[in-house]
Amino acid sequence: MPISIDAGSAKCLSPGNVVSCQYPPQKAWGLWFTITVFSEPRTLFCTEHRNGSIKILKKIADRTSLIDLQHLGRSRVIAAALMESDNGIAIVDPGPSSTIPVLRTELAAAGIKIADVRMLLLTHIHLDHAGACGSLVRENPSIQVVVHERGVRHMADPSRLVASARHVFGDRMDKLWGPFLPVPAGNLRVVNEGDQIAVAEGCRRFDVAYTPGHASHHVSYYEAETGIAYIGDAGGVSVSDGQVVLPTTPPPDIDPDKILASFQRILQWKPERLFLTHFGLVTNAEEHNAQHAERLAAWSGHVQQSLHEAEDDQRLVERFVHWVRADLRRSLDEEDVLACEQGAATNLSWFGLAHYWRNRDVVV
Repeated sequence: MPISIDAGSAKCLSPGNVVSCQYPPQKAWGLWFTITVFSEPRTLFCTEHRNGSIKILKKIADRTSLIDLQHLGRSRVIAAALMESDNGIAIVDPGPSSTIPVLRTELAAAGIKIADVRMLLLTHIHLDHAGACGSLVRENPSIQVVVHERGVRHMADPSRLVASARHVFGDRMDKLWGPFLPVPAGNLRVVNEGDQIAVAEGCRRFDVAYTPGHASHHVSYYEAETGIAYIGDAGGVSVSDGQVVLPTTPPPDIDPDKILASFQRILQWKPERLFLTHFGLVTNAEEHNAQHAERLAAWSGHVQQSLHEAEDDQRLVERFVHWVRADLRRSLDEEDVLACEQGAATNLSWFGLAHYWRNRDVVV
């Protein structure tokens, strides 16, 4: 199918964005097609046509797609993974409830309803990954929510989690994340290291690894059939397939040593690709790991040193954010910088590392 796109629009290939195409979009709607950008073939699903343009959902493997949840209207901040099977739909990290309208639209464009969703696989319970679960289960009470044992009680009763988040985000809480509704205990399915889980009997099987460091309840999933490891925030943030990799280190559970060990656990799978919630596919896991480890060490050292200085935390956070932004601007354009900062929550990352070092009692 002769779809083409000019090189200047390559940034628009994030799912959910509108890209121009020469093929009449009304004829492409509802079909998979392949285009080539910078000599790289990309398989896309045309989900909407509008004034000579199309919206896209990115296919990443057989019956597997990436949905850009367009957090606060920005592309490449939060990604959900959509898995189809003959016996129902699974979604890895459905995102916050504030992005449910985007999720619903993208599913509907692919002919999928919330009623078709069978399982939500959570890497962890932070609002940007799991906040939508309670709302989706309320709409479809047959959905199973898969979560590590340490996250179960917070999914069943998120009051403490929500109160803590509201303390951090204040008046912006509802706009950023929307409500975090409880998930009934009967809908929760517990997983831990070494488990295997299937969307339905005999289809879409995932190995589970316990991958703490970013959060004490963090797990990752690996599907051998596609070679993709879904690692949530265990491998940080990258909006450019590993060109620049940032840690994401919000309080309260951050432990740099555990982050590094968890990534080694992920590499034991020998994944062909990684799926990051922030954002999308990474094709070279070893290179990604090396860059992530290098920046994590730099960030951790920077924060540790800053705690010796006679300035209040707010001033130290501002300096950290400025330092990170200057680093990003050496390699990325401004839109990529903004997507990285939003996905990594760089201001909160200072607090997470500061909490870690203060608890280690090494600040003198």
